Amino acid sequence: MRRDMLWLKECGIACVAESVLNSEELDKTVARLIVVARRDGYAQGYAECSHHVTNALKVDWDTSKSATHGVDTDVALAALKTETCNFLLWIL
Repeated sequence: MRRDMLWLKECGIACVAESVLNSEELDKTVARLIVVARRDGYAQGYAECSHHVTNALKVDWDTSKSATHGVDTDVALAALKTETCNFLLWIL
């Protein structure tokens, strides 16, 4: 029993943790999450800024030519967050 516990401590748990942390699938998912979160942050920030400009200057601010016009970034971020929370990694 003691040998089994020692093996599990030195090899078993460490191997599982190393497999998870070094998995290509996890790296790709985290990279996608960073990109989508950055896009959503940019879109939300731009929308908030244009709202403040409109209120401060009392003018209509045309956002139709912005890169974020008509893009629903919060839905994409929510979907990827759900996918990340349900992420399964097969360890052999």
